[in-house]
Amino acid sequence: MSTLEFDPKGMPFRRLGPSGLRVPLFSLGGWLTLGGTVVGDPVKDIIETAFKNGINMFDTAEAYAKGKSEEEMGRVIKELGIYRPDIVVTTKIFWGVKQGPNASGLSRKHIIEGTQQCLARLQMDYVDVIFAHRCDVNVPMEEIVRAFNYVIEKGWAFYWATSEWTAQQIEEAHHIADKLGLIAPIAEQCQHNMFTRERPEKEYAPLYKNYGLGTTVFSALASGILTGKYNDGIPADSRLANDANGLSHMAKQLSLPEGQEQLRKVRELTKIADELHTTMASLALAWVARNPNTSTVILGASRPEQVLENLKALEVLPKLTSDVLERIEAILDNEPASIPTYGRPALDALGRQ
Repeated sequence: MSTLEFDPKGMPFRRLGPSGLRVPLFSLGGWLTLGGTVVGDPVKDIIETAFKNGINMFDTAEAYAKGKSEEEMGRVIKELGIYRPDIVVTTKIFWGVKQGPNASGLSRKHIIEGTQQCLARLQMDYVDVIFAHRCDVNVPMEEIVRAFNYVIEKGWAFYWATSEWTAQQIEEAHHIADKLGLIAPIAEQCQHNMFTRERPEKEYAPLYKNYGLGTTVFSALASGILTGKYNDGIPADSRLANDANGLSHMAKQLSLPEGQEQLRKVRELTKIADELHTTMASLALAWVARNPNTSTVILGASRPEQVLENLKALEVLPKLTSDVLERIEAILDNEPASIPTYGRPALDALGRQ
């Protein structure tokens, strides 16, 4: 079988958190699409298009399409003959694929057995990063940290990370890892977009500063709201109109005052996108990507053309001048409030803050 050679095609790469692992600024994820609404040859077309256009990081999870996402992704990577060291593959553990008292969660048993099952579905000996898809409040944090370290020691993963954890939970994992001389999580997979900012921009701020935490962002387009395609209603063939995606509830939210206000803001932001000769989606993706704490922005796609269209965000990045960013902030009007200083004067801007 011939090997498909990787060409970065000008893709910027960043370190994943404090680690030495380099990841592309834009990566490809399997949530909602690969193995779910998209199966067979179309999955191959999407992954091949991504790979040939500088994306060499692929994200999935045991829970995506009940394991089918991992199966499809692993099959395609093998069929395309992609050289395994050329790519970064990440998956996530928590919900499992079957019912049972120990078939989900973050017990040592499920972390170890679940990881082995993920690798079997992916047809791989290891993943680059294994994520805790949620925090399990019913399991001692020491057990969680030790179990992920065992997975790393066995060579089944090189790093571990978290997804949708609170800052306090991530902080606790770091404290335990430090106390026991173990490996702490290097990244957090979280929602971050123009309408979801409080956690990634404020709550996690001390983690960026203290541990160099990086984010692997999902839902950068707010389930499609930031593409502008819902500005004039819900298209019948859209994700929000499809109950199978579990997102139809968001269509109802858009009819509420808060949803209507979001759509108003998207219409205003679209004017800026037009001035920059780009799309609303590319503007929204570039806005998240420009954040220095963003390690990678995970793209979703149901067609190869969507991958290419979303990658045009790279062309928008240099256009996000301070003036443009100020105009965006004025429209959004939702920047997280700074931590109060209670009247203390500001420090010298050129010195250490």
